[in-house]
Amino acid sequence: MKILTKILLVDDDELIVATLTRILKSEGYDVRAETTPDRVESIVRSWSPAVVLLDVRLPGRSGIEVLEDIVRGEGRPPVVMLTADDTAESAVKAMKLGAADYLTKPFNIDEVKIVLRNIVERERLRQEVDYLRMVNSQLFERTLIGDSDAIRQLKAQLEKMAQASVSTILITGESGTGKELVARQLHLLLHGQTPQHAPFIRVNCAALPDTLLESELFGYKKGAFTDAKADKKGLFEMAQGGSILLDEIGEMKLTLQSKLLRVLEERTVRHIGGSAEIPIDATVISTTNRDLAAMVQQGEFRMDLFYRLNAFSLHIPPLRERPDDISALSNYYLTFFSTKYAKSPTPVFSPEAEALIRAHRWTGNVRELKNVIERLVVLGTGDRILPEHLPKEIVEGQAPPARSDGQQYAFPDGGMSLEAMEKEMIRQALERTNRNKAKAARLLGISYDTLRYQVKKFGLE
Repeated sequence: MKILTKILLVDDDELIVATLTRILKSEGYDVRAETTPDRVESIVRSWSPAVVLLDVRLPGRSGIEVLEDIVRGEGRPPVVMLTADDTAESAVKAMKLGAADYLTKPFNIDEVKIVLRNIVERERLRQEVDYLRMVNSQLFERTLIGDSDAIRQLKAQLEKMAQASVSTILITGESGTGKELVARQLHLLLHGQTPQHAPFIRVNCAALPDTLLESELFGYKKGAFTDAKADKKGLFEMAQGGSILLDEIGEMKLTLQSKLLRVLEERTVRHIGGSAEIPIDATVISTTNRDLAAMVQQGEFRMDLFYRLNAFSLHIPPLRERPDDISALSNYYLTFFSTKYAKSPTPVFSPEAEALIRAHRWTGNVRELKNVIERLVVLGTGDRILPEHLPKEIVEGQAPPARSDGQQYAFPDGGMSLEAMEKEMIRQALERTNRNKAKAARLLGISYDTLRYQVKKFGLE
């Protein structure tokens, strides 16, 4: 069900109330009208209108006094004053007290619509920005955990790139190694310790269809295509003064790669359906778990774009290549999740359990380790984690089985790439379920949408 924007209308002129109510309802607003100021404050608290239309002159009490109570109270919705005073003296006073705007009687209906539309959109954007600031402040509290040579070298490279103010960076590494976290750390170093003032825009190149990805990245002009009902800024524009993260850029199609190359070389972007060149001042950070050099050889990735992205690159080694970081990460997540789930005291690892965790290969990297620690904290009851509390595959020193029937996957003698293996496993899952994608997704332990994407990606339709 569509939720309508609430408008509280307060005016003692019943003709104005009836007229505005009818017009605003036809515009899709949920309108509630009051002809006296008596219940306005309680309605604002209980009904939470998006905008209040408030007459300056009300029976028994001035609209200015009601405005003062609204701006001092909880919720504080924007207030538009309605005045018949063509000198606008009372409107100016109201604006100084905190009114969002004012309208002079007799009304121009188009002006009423425009004022309301602008205020509602402004409030929506304010709430969105507040939310994003809150999320970003939480995301940026984390730092790179570990003291291995690889992590120390990575931190040093990040510092040098930030000092040089590089504008295009490629981060490579297996899934789960923490590429996005490194991207956020780089953003912090480049744009200071107040990320709320420098946007960090993340784009998942693997999750969006090509046509949608293009319009999201570059924006469009009204009428550029069927659903383009109004002008829309692209994500490159929204990242002005900050960073844009192109996550899993190896999944981007060739046609879009050429347009991205143009943006990186010219540092301008053009809306779909537009002709103006808009300057872009944003750090472009790309991540991938794929071998882009091999993709270039196979004709799946543009060579010129690869060299443009690879000018400044960072590689995050898999967790199995930096075992010195495993204990630090384990204890960090143990404290983190104990705090999150209010576990007191924070449990500790027994020496035997810690040794098993260090010896495990962690094919899923930091993400796998994080998930295991979270499970241990949630399901644990004591203050000490023992070997018997650990997952079976860690205790027995083996990877978790890929098949529920105990059968092992048979590798060909010549070996095969991880991508080819993934394709083969999806093909087998489809065969075993008679191409029932919902069942195949459950069999593989992935979401239905992920399976649909992978089927399309590997041409298994």
